[in-house]
Amino acid sequence: MNLIDSIGFIAAFCTTFSFAPQVLMVIKTGDTSSLSLAMYIVFTAGVALWLGYGILRGDVAVIAANALTLVLASIILYKKIYNDFFASRSDLSEVLHN
Repeated sequence: MNLIDSIGFIAAFCTTFSFAPQVLMVIKTGDTSSLSLAMYIVFTAGVALWLGYGILRGDVAVIAANALTLVLASIILYKKIYNDFFASRSDLSEVLHN
């Protein structure tokens, strides 16, 4: 592996694993109230596009980083959508039925 590839993999590691604390916090607390839904939609779409770009270019560092980041960002996006649109309805349903 040359210096350029090494820099790419180190950058990929840093940017990808920067999401781990956020994902762990969302999984642990379930709280997504302070997160922007629009930001996570656009970000997740951007990561998916970067993944496609990496695949088309055959760039292993870009593929690896964005595949994993897509999984992590999708977990947060799923939870955010669920909390914003479905969890509040089940809470309301509980209140109405009690």
